[in-house]
Order: sequence, then structure tokens, then C-alpha cells
Amino acid sequence: MATCWQGLWAYRFYLVVFFLPIFLLPLPILIRTKEAYCAYAIILMALFWCVEALPLAVTALLPIVLFPMMGIMNASEASIEYLKDTNILFIGGLLVAIAVEHWNLHKRIALRVLLIIGVRPALLMLGFMMVTAFLSMWISNTATTAMMVPIANAVLEQLHRAPRGKDVEEGSDNPTFELQEPSPQKEGTKLDNGQIHPIPPHPLEPTTQNNEEQHRFSQGMSLCVCYSASIGGIATLTGTTPNLVLQGQVNALYSGNGNVVNFASWFGFAFPAMIILLVLAWLWLQFLFLGFNFRKNFGIGGQGREKDQAAFQVIQREHKQLGPMTFAEKAVTILFVLLVLLWFTREPGFFPGWGNVAFSDEKGESMVSDGTVAIFISIIMFIVPSKIPGLTQDPGKPGKVKAPPALLNWKTVNEKMPWNIVFLLGGGFALAKGSDKSGLSEWLGAKLTPLQQVSPPAIVFILCLLVATFTECTSNVATTTLFLPILASMAEAICLHPLYVMLPCTLAASLAFMLPVATPPNAIVFSFGGLKVSDMARAGFLLNIVGVLVIMLAINSWSYPIFNLHTFPSWAFRNASAQCFVSQANTTMPSP
Repeated sequence: MATCWQGLWAYRFYLVVFFLPIFLLPLPILIRTKEAYCAYAIILMALFWCVEALPLAVTALLPIVLFPMMGIMNASEASIEYLKDTNILFIGGLLVAIAVEHWNLHKRIALRVLLIIGVRPALLMLGFMMVTAFLSMWISNTATTAMMVPIANAVLEQLHRAPRGKDVEEGSDNPTFELQEPSPQKEGTKLDNGQIHPIPPHPLEPTTQNNEEQHRFSQGMSLCVCYSASIGGIATLTGTTPNLVLQGQVNALYSGNGNVVNFASWFGFAFPAMIILLVLAWLWLQFLFLGFNFRKNFGIGGQGREKDQAAFQVIQREHKQLGPMTFAEKAVTILFVLLVLLWFTREPGFFPGWGNVAFSDEKGESMVSDGTVAIFISIIMFIVPSKIPGLTQDPGKPGKVKAPPALLNWKTVNEKMPWNIVFLLGGGFALAKGSDKSGLSEWLGAKLTPLQQVSPPAIVFILCLLVATFTECTSNVATTTLFLPILASMAEAICLHPLYVMLPCTLAASLAFMLPVATPPNAIVFSFGGLKVSDMARAGFLLNIVGVLVIMLAINSWSYPIFNLHTFPSWAFRNASAQCFVSQANTTMPSP
């Protein structure tokens, strides 16, 4: 009997893939409408994403097969959703991020900031959170966490080591500090997108710690890195994939929205929320793991100066080992800053941007997009040499001149680019388009009209809690992909500005703080050891609540002028009721 159960468990994913579509067949057979057919596809994909019976990207390809066969969309319409402008922005942003990682610019930034802030316990935690959040705004939160955790481990080993003469004067070599290149032979952690991410070689365990206080500080440092990686990603449009899902869904559902969600508008909305949440997370982790001893936390009174000095010298030595900035690092820095400036000034909204002035259409709107800018800078990185051009000898072939490699090459891109996320994004956009074309969105909106009697802030608060809970056990990309089209239909039905509901729920999808499986940064930190699930759940539960409250503050205050949330927008008159046409009432503003 035990062997039978073991066999079923071993083949569970095969059984789910085979029997689940059959189990759901009564829906399209009994209700022969396009709405039911589309609902069948969405429910099937949602369950596949939840149990991960197939790789997430493979599940995302199902609309290409199901929608044409069900008569919802033809194949060309479904396929074109997989390479929309939002996907291009995602690819372009990642190309620049790969260049930053390839030339180790992110490590130089991290070490420099830590040298400025210092190694006193509270400030050290704040420094790691600031650096991790900043880097996560621009590069993958997974890569940021994988880089920062070994640095934290090296610093903590120095802080917790009994002071010895050599260590205090010179520090000691720490192999955990060096980032390891991914290789198929190394141990890995399976992430929620199905990829295997390398585990750094030395676990963050309290082997050199002599008391509970040091162990708790190590736990706090570990959690501060993974939490700040998730928090930092919400600040920019390209910081984390759910933000791009939102932009793509808005453009797919409301083609005449005038590019309301762009890099500048998103930054104005999300960056203040990120700062507030980061500070509150720092205060909470400090209280939970360091206590109320502020003199000790901030290093007042000269306690542990020798250990602090040893830890500081570890960071200082590693920074010196990087040497002076190379030509490649300077070139990548200049191109990165140029990219951000072009993003901000393309179509800022409060003054005519360069896109409106130089590349406008007959309506005066910019014909270039944020994706255009990202690809333009990426192409330049394939052209600019990594060294100052000159005549250098090829060491392998004496007498022959060799040109320096470019800042970016396709081999590096192919190794580090998460192509699966491109398909996952496309699958979400195809689902949204299918819901619209089949009439499922309109049907859902009609069923949700009773919610008009509920206060808009209460609706948003409940939905944010629901999304934040759902994303703890499901990919945040899959969560936003499933929820946003439904939320858009609900907003239209009750005459709410669609962004008033979609924006906060997108941010809530990044509040994955409670479980190791919730997000890759959590999994990486947990794999280092020193943490139990209960430790992460205890710290993450309150942080989830705080995060939802911060989102509520953002959507009910400074987001109003940025996205004009006071009125129901004209571009959302898609399936809206006649009441929205007539009243144009301020339904999103809470009544006094």
C-alpha cells in the first residue's frame, strides 16, 4: 500500500496534467458560450500555476493552443500578445541590468555605501537595506540577494569573532565574500519561476556565534536583505515583473489610455511608498531582533570597537581588491544614468518631454516608448568596447592585434536572461485579451455591481490583503496576471477608476514576506541556514499588514494628482455602465 501511495506521489504532476483538464470539462460542455470557454482556460491555467504541474512559462503558452480552438481569438491575435511593448521594455531593462552585473558595478556600489554608513548594528542593517533596495530597483532582486547575503555573512563573522591581533589589524580572508559563478554542478535552490539559482557555498549559520543575541542579529541581517530586495523592486516600473504586468494589462485592456502608466508616473507613485515601507521594515526588524537598547544598537559608548573595526576592514579590503573603476564600469555607469534620465524625461506629464517634442504623432503623443529607450541603450552596449580602443596584442596569438570585447555580448545575455518570464508575461497579456474578446470581462463586471454599495477604500484594503495572502504561495507574476483583468472589470462595473484598484493590488503582490517559497530572495536567504519558517513568518506577518497600510496611504493621497483618480477616465469607457457616462462622479474619493 505504501508503495502505491509513493508511486502516486512520484507521478503527481503527470496525473494533475492529465486529469485536471478532464475534470474541468463539464464547464465548456454544459455552457456552450465563449465566456465559459475562456473561463475554462483561465481556471485551468490558474490551477497549473498554483501547483506548478508544468513550468510556469509552459503553462503561459496554453492560450496559443486553447483560444483558437475555442473560437475566442485566432492564432495570430493570440501570438502577438507574447511580444508586446511591455515585453520589449522587460528585455531591454534586463539587458542593461546584465551589463551592470557582468562588470561587477553593483558590488562596487554596495561596498562603497557600506563603507560610508559603517558597521554599528542598527546602521549596518540600515546600510544593507538601503543598498539592497537601490540595486533591486534596477537589477533582479534574486541577483541582488545572492550578492548581498555573502557580504552580510562575511561582515557578521568578523563582528562575532573573538578579537585577535591579526584579525583586528588586517582582517582575515573570507571565501564566502566572493560571488560564485553559476554552474550546473553546484547545489541550487528551485525558485518560483522554475529556475535553479546557485546557493553560495557557505551557509549563514551561527557556528562562530556564542550567544543568542548574536544569533538573533544574524537572523535580522538575513531577513533585512531579502525583505529590502522585495521592497526595492516596487519603486521602478522595471524593478519587478508584476509592475510590467500591470502596464501591459492596462495597455491591452484600454488601448486609448495615453500611456498613463509609464516610468515617470510609476516612480512618482511607488518610490515614496517604497521609502516609507523600507524605513518601517528597518524599525520593525530592529525592534524584533536587536531590541530597544539604542546605545548598543547605534554603537554609543565604545562597546565592541575592536570587532567593529575588524568588520569595517573586511569591507574596506574587499573594496580595495576591486581596484580603480575600469573603463567598462565607467561606460556602463554613464549609459545607465543616461537610460534613467531618458526614461524620466520622455513623457513626464507635467511638462512636454523629448518624446512629445521630437517624436510625436498627430495627437502630440510620443511615438517612442520606454521600451524603445531601453533597447536603444542596450544596442549601444553591444557596440561600445570594454576597454579604451587601441592596438593590443592577442596573448594567445603573438604578433596579431586583438580588439577588446564589447560591454555586452550575446553569450553573457543568453546565460543570464530569464526568457521564461517573457513567455509568462505574454501569457498574462493573452489571457487579458481573451477575457475581453470573449465577453468574460463584461460578464464578471455585471456580477460584481453590488460592490458599488461598499466604500472604495474598504474594497481596496480587502483586495490588497487577499492578493498579499495569495502571493505567499503563488508566483507574484501569476498572481497579478490572474487578478488584474478581474479587478479591471470590477472597477468598470462600479464606476471606480481602474487604476484605483489595479495599482495597490500590483504593489501588494510584492508583499511576499512570510514564507521561504513566496519569492526567490526569501528562498536564497533561507537556504543559508540560521532561520526557521516560524522566524520568517513572525517577522513577515506584521510587515505584510504594514505594507498594505502603506499602500492604502499611497493610493489615497499622492496618487490622485499623478493618475487623476478623482474621476472615471474617458479611456475606461469600454464596458462601463451608463451611469459612469452620465454622472462622471467622483466615485474613487472616499466620502467625508
